[in-house]
Amino acid sequence: MEYRTLSNGIQMPLEGFGVFQVRDKEECRQSVLCAIRAGYRLIDTAAAYTNEDAVGEAVREAIAEGLCTREELFITSKMWVQDMQNYDTAMEAIDRSIEKLGIGPMDLYLLHQAMGDYFSAWRAMEDAYEAGKIRAIGVSNFYPNILTNFCETVRIRPMVNQVELHPYYTQEGALKTMEYYNVVPEAWAPLGGGRYNPFEDEMLKGIAEVHHKTVGQVLLRWNVQRNVVVIPKSTHENRIIENFDIWDFTLTEEEMKQISTLDMGYSGSRAKHFEPDFIRMCLGNRIH
Repeated sequence: MEYRTLSNGIQMPLEGFGVFQVRDKEECRQSVLCAIRAGYRLIDTAAAYTNEDAVGEAVREAIAEGLCTREELFITSKMWVQDMQNYDTAMEAIDRSIEKLGIGPMDLYLLHQAMGDYFSAWRAMEDAYEAGKIRAIGVSNFYPNILTNFCETVRIRPMVNQVELHPYYTQEGALKTMEYYNVVPEAWAPLGGGRYNPFEDEMLKGIAEVHHKTVGQVLLRWNVQRNVVVIPKSTHENRIIENFDIWDFTLTEEEMKQISTLDMGYSGSRAKHFEPDFIRMCLGNRIH
């Protein structure tokens, strides 16, 4: 496993395990346990995923079984939009996530979207960070113009920004903005989120064959070599193990360039972060 060093000196694994849309609590618990057994040490959840309690249960079970120590794990959660009404609602959300996880301070806590009164919510996160409730704070879905304004305004700059990043949406400009502000990029949907059919792409299959790897492993390795943290999600044991097996090969510079040619320049995601209707939907407390 390789790591990125956050601006406050904390080490964050370059690969983690995501649990978006794993709403069945037992399935979530089993998947997280499987991931920890496979070697993952970063687990990414969110209040909006409604499975923080299942993640916490799996973590406590893994520690009890001797699979890892709490200190070896890096647990992330996120604050949803309805809790970004003001400072007090944000602080309540932080405490609620800590309570649901039940594993002590969170390693990383993110604002899930740049919506609502997210500046007041951030002030609560700054205070929670300084109080030791959270080891690191960051944001999610903050695109370059929003991230720039945010970093130029807040007292403590975000340490991580989790956005959509994969070969079909490379976001080179966003990465440059994050680098400028010393913000570590983290990719949601690093395999494309079930879109684009990368597993049928002949160029990707050819590169995978050269390295005796799968297309999925090549996609993850491509982002990791860009120093982007990846959090693939699966509920299937063989795929969970496969997704973690990316540390014994390196893509060439030419292969990295070839893969980058897949960039469409825009997102095909169902989450339309630039569309007014999507913003209104989120502010109406509906989960993406």
